[in-house]
Amino acid sequence: MATNFRTSSSLLQLRSSFCFSPSLSSSKLRLSKSKRLNFVQHRLVIKNSSGFDEDCSFDGFSVKPNKLFMQEAIGAEYGEGFETFRLDGPLKVDVDFLNDRLQEGFLKRIRYAMKPDEAYGLIFSWDDVVANTGALKLNAWKQLALEEGKEIPPEADAQKLMLYASADHVLHKVRILRWETIESEVDRLKSRLSQIYYDNLPKLRKPMEGLEEWLDAVSTAHIPCAVVSSLDRRNMVDALERIGLKKYFQAIISEEDGMESIAHRFLSAAVKLDRKPSKCVVFEDDPRGITAAHNCTMMAVALIGSHPAYDLGQADLAVGSFNELSVINLRRLFANKGSTFMDRQKQIIEKTPPKRKLTVDTIF
Repeated sequence: MATNFRTSSSLLQLRSSFCFSPSLSSSKLRLSKSKRLNFVQHRLVIKNSSGFDEDCSFDGFSVKPNKLFMQEAIGAEYGEGFETFRLDGPLKVDVDFLNDRLQEGFLKRIRYAMKPDEAYGLIFSWDDVVANTGALKLNAWKQLALEEGKEIPPEADAQKLMLYASADHVLHKVRILRWETIESEVDRLKSRLSQIYYDNLPKLRKPMEGLEEWLDAVSTAHIPCAVVSSLDRRNMVDALERIGLKKYFQAIISEEDGMESIAHRFLSAAVKLDRKPSKCVVFEDDPRGITAAHNCTMMAVALIGSHPAYDLGQADLAVGSFNELSVINLRRLFANKGSTFMDRQKQIIEKTPPKRKLTVDTIF
């Protein structure tokens, strides 16, 4: 019992580092300018939705989305995770650590034996999985081109690069936009591009086809869900409320969480859902996101649309719409090798039996 208590207390400390009490007043969050700059440098910005100004600033300190038009790293190629902070110092959290520490307790194991669906955790990518943000991004590029007196190339390949490559790469590559961009103008154009996207975000009014029905089904089965995005939390919550899906998500991973890669966002979601990574299912439309999910020992369901089916072959399951899914699909994902087949396994080395020595007695 003592061992279980120590494990539980360490998990409580770990989870508390991912949580922020909304009851704290904004006056308690005011820091000196030097401390603010230091927090931004170490990606430890803590922001409360009630403390934002109309110009996307917090207590007078400007907050700019730095990953909105940026191609994030996949992450966790070797199972590495991220670093979080507790009262007793920093803690390195990786895939193996979470699979080990987020083991179910005795009572949970009994509950999951009776209701196995509740053992899973579902993680949804925001872009083109929860909502059709690809159209918003393309429209942002078109509006920027109109303001600058430029044109957007009509080729489908060029427009696809504009959606999935970083803004830096697109603006620097003349062969993509065919714009002659001055180096000093790149930062201004990127900032304006993000601003246009945020201005158009309220126009997003409906989720992807079949998603609400699918979330309603998993909610009935008491399966917790999380959504991951590079948006800031205020805009993320507002967007989910507009499309009527906020009630379905128990956890939101946003820009404030400070994750450095796609895989780190997935691992952070697993912690907030209190589920082992190996019991989580990621819903993605991007091959890079599918790779990140597998790096985290998670299962991956691909949504065909933004990428063709042949680009999503590494997914454990590919569907054209959420209407094709049922809760039984989740069980089948883990059915082949049991519910623990994604967990760490120790390699068993078989010992060869000793050779029998030949003597005169054994020959005759």
